[in-house]
Amino acid sequence: MPFLLFRKKHMKILHTADWHLGKKLHKHDLSKDHQLFFDWLINLIHKQNIDLLLISGDIFDLANPPIEARTMYYWFLRQMIQLKCKIIITGGNHDSALMLDAPKEILQLLDIKVVGGATSSIENEIVVLENLVVCAVPYLRDADLRQAIEGETGASRIENVRLGIKKHYDELAEICQQKYPNLPTIAMGHLYANGSISSESEREIQIGNLASVDGNDFSQTFDYVALGHIHRPQIIGGNERIRYSGSPIPLSFSEKNDQKIVLILEIAENKIQEIQTIEVPKFRQLKRISGTLETVKSKLIAFQNDSPLKSFLELEVIEEIFNPLIIKELNDLITVFDDENAIVLKHKISFKNEVTSSEELFVEGQNLEDISEKSMLQKRLEKENSLSDEHRTLMMEAFTELLSIVEQDDEN
Repeated sequence: MPFLLFRKKHMKILHTADWHLGKKLHKHDLSKDHQLFFDWLINLIHKQNIDLLLISGDIFDLANPPIEARTMYYWFLRQMIQLKCKIIITGGNHDSALMLDAPKEILQLLDIKVVGGATSSIENEIVVLENLVVCAVPYLRDADLRQAIEGETGASRIENVRLGIKKHYDELAEICQQKYPNLPTIAMGHLYANGSISSESEREIQIGNLASVDGNDFSQTFDYVALGHIHRPQIIGGNERIRYSGSPIPLSFSEKNDQKIVLILEIAENKIQEIQTIEVPKFRQLKRISGTLETVKSKLIAFQNDSPLKSFLELEVIEEIFNPLIIKELNDLITVFDDENAIVLKHKISFKNEVTSSEELFVEGQNLEDISEKSMLQKRLEKENSLSDEHRTLMMEAFTELLSIVEQDDEN
């Protein structure tokens, strides 16, 4: 039987997704970011009198999340109970369906509906309210959608998965049309929609994103489709009713310029009257600093942090001429960098005139495994006519020192 949640004729619904509790960005914990988001979200839900919260998958970053992430999850649910805000939670591809579903019977008593994975009866994914129906569809795994067929080609498997996703939503739409024809209907989903713009932090799903669904694959029965998985907020296929809320905090440097949001829907007179975009404050800057080594140094000195949390920095040094001394100087800079405003999370260096392959330095038939690191550098330095003998000697000495440090670290 469908799950009857509560009765209210005018409703406000908040759509969010992809929290990824327990996430680490280049080994740096993001729990402070998540806590600030939760504090802000709780205040927003209170001020806006939100009746229903939809979370479309990837609650956690790992199938077996750390205890700190689970504690934060249950702490947040407790705040929602105190605010009398109802919740519908669906599992994502990062989530363990079993872990999410384990407490669902108890949570249901507290007006929290959890659908961690595909249910044995599809009607168990339907949440019925007096003036709204929600199809709480979790991430649909390959095994939920199709049976393996002997001799099946890759192309037919992709198409069968795509058709399986469409069929799942079509079945839900048909049930809603038959049983609740006069109520607005929202579908939740955690999937890859064709035409969506991803970032570096999503995993590919449904056969490497090949089994993507189109916006027109969703039945017109659905007045709104609350999607999760893609971390950049966006509208699919130009259709205002099909949206990714995106992740509430940046989960990779590719999202450093994204404006994070949540979405608020207002329902009255059995219709979705308004879809409102609410910007999430930036609790932490993710910034790339690029240029020559001297330019990067200057920008680091002048850097100002305007966010509550320390900024995460990505350094990109670009030099004209290959010089191992610059590599050493950059590594030294990062080692001693200590700033109350920022942390260097990643760095890289490139030389515009760097040879594209070590093959250019050695004769044909020579085994690279038989060539020492110092010999490799010596050959490379001989290619640089602009360098003096003194400069070559200094660079070789610097490289030898670095190599010695690396070898000692390996031994330890």
